[in-house]
Amino acid sequence: MDTDLNTLRDEICRVGRSLFARGYVHGTTGNISARVPAGHGGGFLITPTDASLGDLDPVRLAWVGDDGIQRDGDRASKTLVLHRRIYQAAPWAGCVLHTHSRHLVALTLRGAWRDDDILPPLTPYQVMKVGHVPLIPYCRPGDPAVGEQVAAWIARHAADGRALHAVMCERLGPQVWHETPAAAMAVLEELEETAALWLLGDCRALPLDEIHIDELRRHFKALW
Repeated sequence: MDTDLNTLRDEICRVGRSLFARGYVHGTTGNISARVPAGHGGGFLITPTDASLGDLDPVRLAWVGDDGIQRDGDRASKTLVLHRRIYQAAPWAGCVLHTHSRHLVALTLRGAWRDDDILPPLTPYQVMKVGHVPLIPYCRPGDPAVGEQVAAWIARHAADGRALHAVMCERLGPQVWHETPAAAMAVLEELEETAALWLLGDCRALPLDEIHIDELRRHFKALW
């Protein structure tokens, strides 16, 4: 993602406003970070602590170096440690976002499908666009142990030739990453919608069977 710094700042704010306006975050919950290309200074941009994603100021976003030292902007979100760990474990990722999406949080309060997949494979676009989403057991917000658990899941999937795009933190919300902020938001949207459908059906819908999943692998390279 070879995007200049100002364009990247604006894109983070655009995504934040969109998520806030549609209720994916509320109050000052959630955060977004993006990797700054080396040619534009390197490091990461991340939303400030206690900032509302609906009212972000591009110039106040925290700019943090690869070494974790802040260069500019307001004080970085406390989830900076987790975001940096995800970028280390998934070098292809250009953006990480975290929300308190209502249906996904409700899902963990009710009980996820299983620890390595919070949802069964219900729809073809979930299988193609989201993939597996493991559950991270509850830890306090900002606990560095979460980063190690997420990195372990990323490595486990990479060993099987699959790219992991999201995990679900119990009682808190999803962590989603992709190449760009827009792509990460698209994964989140599909994941939250699938959780809503699962809950709407009282968590009784039958999953897609292996024949149909294999068809998605063959036709669309779904890494399920």
